[in-house]
Amino acid sequence: MPKHRKSAALEEKISILPDTPGVYMYYDSEGTVIYVGKAKNLKRRVSSYFNRTHDSLRTNLLVRAIADMSYIVVPTEQDALNLEASMIKEHQPRYNVLLKDDKSYPWIVVTNEPFPRVFMTRQRIKDGSKYYGPYTDAGSARATLDLVRHLYRIRSCRHLITPDYVKAGKGRLCLDYHLKRCGGCCTGLVSSEEYCSDIDRVRAILRGDVSELLDYLRGEMEKLSSELRFEEAQVLKEQYDLIRRYQAKSVIVSQTIGDVDVFGVHDEDDEAYINYMHIRHGAVVKSVTLEYRRRLDETVPQLLAYAMAEISETLGVVYDEVVVAEMPDCEMPDVRFSIPRRGDKAKLLEVSQKNARQHRVDKVKTIEKRDPSARTDRILERMRTDFRLSELPRHIECFDNSNIQGTNPVASCVVFKDAKPSKKDYRHFNIRTVEGPDDFASMKEVLTRRYSRLVNEGQPLPQLIVVDGGKGQLSAAVEALDDMGLRGTIAVVGIAKRLEEIYFPGDSIPLYIDKNSESLRVVQQLRDEAHRFGITHHRNRRSKGQAVSELDSIKGVGEKTRTALLSRFRSVKRLREADLDAIAEVVGPAKASVVYAALHS
Repeated sequence: MPKHRKSAALEEKISILPDTPGVYMYYDSEGTVIYVGKAKNLKRRVSSYFNRTHDSLRTNLLVRAIADMSYIVVPTEQDALNLEASMIKEHQPRYNVLLKDDKSYPWIVVTNEPFPRVFMTRQRIKDGSKYYGPYTDAGSARATLDLVRHLYRIRSCRHLITPDYVKAGKGRLCLDYHLKRCGGCCTGLVSSEEYCSDIDRVRAILRGDVSELLDYLRGEMEKLSSELRFEEAQVLKEQYDLIRRYQAKSVIVSQTIGDVDVFGVHDEDDEAYINYMHIRHGAVVKSVTLEYRRRLDETVPQLLAYAMAEISETLGVVYDEVVVAEMPDCEMPDVRFSIPRRGDKAKLLEVSQKNARQHRVDKVKTIEKRDPSARTDRILERMRTDFRLSELPRHIECFDNSNIQGTNPVASCVVFKDAKPSKKDYRHFNIRTVEGPDDFASMKEVLTRRYSRLVNEGQPLPQLIVVDGGKGQLSAAVEALDDMGLRGTIAVVGIAKRLEEIYFPGDSIPLYIDKNSESLRVVQQLRDEAHRFGITHHRNRRSKGQAVSELDSIKGVGEKTRTALLSRFRSVKRLREADLDAIAEVVGPAKASVVYAALHS
C-alpha cells in the first residue's frame, strides 16, 4: 500500500515520538487545529496515519491536510481519553466528529436532596449535587451503579421526597420495593438517618474509599462458604472483584479544580525546561514548554518568574491561581500560589513536569538524529562530569583478573574508544610474577606491563582506567601508576560489583551513580566485557594445559609431535589406550616407542 507523503520536519517529529499514552493535535498549513486524538502509544498511533492508505475517504483527506503536529503526554490511557474530550471542546477541530457538542463522558451523581438519588448523567448542574467520575465508558459507570444499587436499597424514582411529602402520605410503594431494590422511604418505612447512612457508604465507594466494604464482603464470603452456600458466596465474590477493579477519578479532569495555571520544571545542568498548562473547568486545554539556558547560574525560582512573564506576554494570560513546585522569585500580590503535596493539583503538577522532561528527551533525540556523533559527545561529557575528569574520556581501558584458586592466573584488558568497544585493541595477559591467588599484585603487574610498553613505544595513553574491584584493586592500580610516574596523567577508578559503587583514589566513600545513568551503563559494559574476555582466555588456557600436561613431560616430544598425536587421537586418554603400531603410524616407530613407554610407565 502506498504511504502518504509528509514533510521532513513532520517526519522528524513523528520519528522521536515517545511510546507513552497521550493526546496528539494535527494542524493544517495555516496553523489551525484540524484533529485531536488520543493514544495508548503515541508513536505507534500517529505513525499509523502515514504508513498506509485508509479505507475511509475522510481519513485520507485528513492525512493530506496535516502540515504539523504537537502532543501532550499523560500518565494513563484514561487520562488521554479525558484530555482528548476537553481539547476537542476547546478547539472544535474540523475532522473530529465526536464530542463537539455538550455531551461528555458519563458521571455518577448523588443529588442534593433529603433522600438523595444516585444515577448516571452526562450533564453537570451546579445545584449542590456531588458528581463522581468521569468514567471511560458508560458500561463501567452502569456496572458501578448496579453495584451500589445491589448493595444498598437506593430509590430510583424522580419524586422530590421530603419529610412533608412523607407525612402527607403522598408516596406509594412501587415495584422496586417489592423486588427489594428500595426500602420504601417515600412511605416512611426508612428514616432519613438510615437512608443517608447508606448514601454515605455509597459516596465512599464512588470516592474509592472501599477498604471497609471490602473487609465486610470478605467476611461475608467466608461465612457463606463455611455454611456451604457457595452460589451466594460467588455473588459476593463478583461484587468484591468489581470493587477491587474500580478506578478512582481521572487525574486530568477533576470537578474539584476550577481554572488554574500549572508550571512544571525539569532542571538539568545548565538547561531548564518549564511546561505551562492551562486548566479550565478542571481540564487541560493548553500546554506549552519553554526552554532556558543558564548564563548566570539562575535559580529555578528565577526561571519560573521569567516563564510566567513570558507566558503572560505572549499568550495574554491573566493569572489567578498558579500551581508550582516551588515559589517563583517575583512579587505577584494578586496571584494565589499553590505548592501541592497530594491530591488532584499535585497530580496535575506531576503531569506538567512529565511533559517538561519529555520535551528534553525529544530535543536530545532530534539533535542526535541529525548528528549521530552528538550522542557520543553527550555520553562522554556526562562521564567527564560524573568521574571528575579534566577531559573527555574518548579512550578508556578496563582490567579484570581471572584465576581458580591461583591456577592459570590471567588478566584481560578491553578498550573502548568513543564509548564503543575497540576489539582490535583488546589484550590478554598471563600473570608471570605472582604466586597464588593475589588479585592486588596481579593487577599491579598487568598495569605495569601494559603502560610501560605503551610509553616505550610512544603509543597514546587512555584518559580513564577502570579496574574491576573495590578499594584494594584500585590501590594496586594507583601504586603501578605511581611507580611509572603516570599518576595524574591517567585518571583511574574502581567499580565494585555488589552495589555498583565507583571508587576514586584517596577517597574511602564511594560514588553511587544513578542506576539509569548512561555513565554507569558504559562502565558496566566495560566491566562485563573485560570479565567475558578474561574468562574466555582463562578457560582456553586451562583446557589446553589439562590436555597436554602429560605429553609436555615426555623428553624428546616437541610441539609438532604433540599436535599430531592430539589431532589423531583427540585426547591423552585415547592415546594411552592405543597400541604401539597405531601411534607409530602417526609419529614413526622411534618416537612411538618413547611415547608408549612414557604413558604406560
